[in-house]
Amino acid sequence: MFRRRLTLVLMLFASVVVLAAVVAAASLVITERQVLRGRVASDIATGFVQLSAQKQRLRSWVAQVQQGASADLSMRSELLAAMQGTLQKLKVLAAQAAELDSSADAEREHKQRYETLAVLELSVAALDRAVQDARPLAPGVDPNQAWRELSRVFDMAEGHDIRKLIAESIVREAAAVQRERAAADSTLGWVRWLWLGAAALLAAGALTAAVYFGRALRGPLEQLSLGARALQMGQLGHRIPQQGDDEFAQVARSVNALAAELEQHRERESADRQRLADLVAARTRELADALGSLRQADGQRRRLFADISHELRTPTTAIRGEAEITLRGVDKPAAEYKDALARIVVTARQLGHVIDDLLTMARSDIDSLSLVREAVDMDELAHAVLDQAAALSEQRGVVLGAPPPRTGHHIVSGDPMRLRQMLMVLLDNAMRYSNARGEVQLALQASTSDDGRRQLTLTVVDQGIGIPADELLRVFDRHFRGLVARQHSPDGSGLGLSIARQLAQAHGGTLELHSEPGVGTRACLTLPLLDQQDLAPTTT
Repeated sequence: MFRRRLTLVLMLFASVVVLAAVVAAASLVITERQVLRGRVASDIATGFVQLSAQKQRLRSWVAQVQQGASADLSMRSELLAAMQGTLQKLKVLAAQAAELDSSADAEREHKQRYETLAVLELSVAALDRAVQDARPLAPGVDPNQAWRELSRVFDMAEGHDIRKLIAESIVREAAAVQRERAAADSTLGWVRWLWLGAAALLAAGALTAAVYFGRALRGPLEQLSLGARALQMGQLGHRIPQQGDDEFAQVARSVNALAAELEQHRERESADRQRLADLVAARTRELADALGSLRQADGQRRRLFADISHELRTPTTAIRGEAEITLRGVDKPAAEYKDALARIVVTARQLGHVIDDLLTMARSDIDSLSLVREAVDMDELAHAVLDQAAALSEQRGVVLGAPPPRTGHHIVSGDPMRLRQMLMVLLDNAMRYSNARGEVQLALQASTSDDGRRQLTLTVVDQGIGIPADELLRVFDRHFRGLVARQHSPDGSGLGLSIARQLAQAHGGTLELHSEPGVGTRACLTLPLLDQQDLAPTTT
């Protein structure tokens, strides 16, 4: 629609321009013709004046000849030739004037001009014959009569007064010149007003078209410009208003469609980027989990090696100490050797179980422990553990207290080897961190818990260096050893109490430490007691 209107206006302007060109060409032809008519009229008037002057000069030359004065004969030929040439030129100009102006009013003037030129042609021919015979006057000839005769030849032709005829022609042609000049001025004025009118019409049309199209284009172009800037700034949700069904509306629809498509692409790109980010995050979490698993596996491997080192050290030390004590000094009775060997066998069996557990932990879960549960008399187990620790106590210069009495009522459900291992850890720590000749005591006491269940508390008390309060909460952490403990005993891995607590929890009990620096430490192991109906062995 807008294109149709613009095409119509452009065609109108083109038509006006073509019309103006045609009018300009026509006015140029008319003006040129009018100017040419004025020029021809002026040339004709000038020709008659020249012809009159040439005739007077020829008369003067003839008068000189008659008076006997010397006269140049070539002047006669030149003057006659000039008159004939002027006459021919006037004839040509008369023909042009008749061609340029063929109106009815100009026909009479052309006829008079042709008649005058015919008479002048006869006059020039007569003058040619007369001046050819021009001689000086003979003696006795009346000069006045000769002058009159010469004037008759120059002034009369076919009964016409040449002087009057030329004068009338000059007057007539001068009037024609004035008339043609006035006509030329009128034509130029008309052409000037025509051009001014055409220019004013074109200017008014251009101004009107500019105002109309300026108003018609301002709004759509501003909307398109705003839409382009919005797209440039990334505001893909911006839409250009669509008004009407013109070309701007079509462009607006195209731009809006492009913006919508770009917005969809951006949304898809954002969704893809989000999916990629989620995928990367998921893969990162998986890698982090894998790294955590690797670190956990490495930590478990380290703990395994530490556990192996710790768990193997104590039974090995006990076996070596038992053997050294037995072999020391003089020969002993065979029963004493048998007792020592029996204790070595028990310790070796305990060492075998520890090795099996460690291998099981290495093959599967390092923190999993299998317990072979059975009814265990903790009084008998305490005696056996104290007998096993006797060698260690002698080696470390520590005094073991008397074993607890056998009551037969301190029965728990547990793994004898694990319980022995746990008690050995507590006794080993008590002896390791005791002062020289300090005493280590093991006591058992049955009690009732807050929930009404019967329980057994095994207490290991030493007279050692004690544990500072700020380190007491960390002694059950793997590989933790306090500063005072490291200064007192450089060896050790810091795993014994951690393993002992884990064994206590596996048996459904608890392990707590109470200590006073410089005085000693009391380890309290609490285990649930069995009723008579729970004495059957079980495996977990």
